[in-house]
Amino acid sequence: MDDPIKSVPVKSSEITPEHVYMNRRQFLKAIGIAGSAALLAACGVKPEVTPAAGATQAATLEPTPEPRLDLKDELGEAANDYEAITNYNNYYEFTVVKQDVARMAADFPLSPWTIEVGGLAAKPRTFGMEDILKLFPQEERIYRLRCVEAWSMVIPWMGFPLASLLKAVEPKSEARYIGFQTVLDPDNMPGQAAKFYPWPYTEGLRMDEAMHNLTILATGLYGKSLPMQNGAPIRLVVPWKYGFKSIKSIVKIDLLAEQPKTFWSEIAPDEYGFYANVNPEVDHPRWSQATERRIGETARRKTLMFNGYAEEVAGLYKDMDLKVNY
Repeated sequence: MDDPIKSVPVKSSEITPEHVYMNRRQFLKAIGIAGSAALLAACGVKPEVTPAAGATQAATLEPTPEPRLDLKDELGEAANDYEAITNYNNYYEFTVVKQDVARMAADFPLSPWTIEVGGLAAKPRTFGMEDILKLFPQEERIYRLRCVEAWSMVIPWMGFPLASLLKAVEPKSEARYIGFQTVLDPDNMPGQAAKFYPWPYTEGLRMDEAMHNLTILATGLYGKSLPMQNGAPIRLVVPWKYGFKSIKSIVKIDLLAEQPKTFWSEIAPDEYGFYANVNPEVDHPRWSQATERRIGETARRKTLMFNGYAEEVAGLYKDMDLKVNY
């Protein structure tokens, strides 16, 4: 292994879209949380499976899982522990302070929960979480997560291929893209009071990306249901893309003919492109993407092309200029 690269702290103001940075600072000052850790771009990890009907996240707390030495990704990298994964989260709907998300999301009501799947589908349908868990067998997928902020984790998700859900609604031939939408609930998500963000959070994939076997809908981690801070009760996980593509707490999925608008590319299109593939050769305009800090480590490590999944996914982009289509 190459010698570790010394970790260099990055100022919070250097990882925020510049044209919203000052507005955001004024907002944070007004609500009393304009600290140095508060102003980062969006990516982050998310929650566990669904609780019983009528229950809230706080009412279904489960014991912290014991560390498992067998939880390693295909490169032999050990999974981060449960405490790290569930207490270092980006979820701007609650707060921009990573370490406060879990506390602020603890009482969010998760039941009932439905996901409307429609658009260019022959059999559009609204699924309850109980339907999702019954219809689609859950499996463990241990994936690396690389944040656009240049930190990373290894996470043992529970979930199922997004392709299984899409096949169930029978995509029409003209469907070329998939659009996703997060829950909009400002009464329980105080961060959604920030009017300069285009709530609700939205994301999108090309159809071939969505149908790829690596792309999953996660309903749990560490063998437990997802915690709210990690995107409960159901979130997208696309491991070769920066974490902000893996939208949390999904309530709507649309099959579309045209490329959908997405949250971060709407806010700062010069900094956050639609594709958001992990590419160490294409820097963010204000910091390098060549290295990353694995949570729990102090040294930096080299970032891998497509987050190490190039063999599986590079063919999706063989005719594209990845420096233009970033």
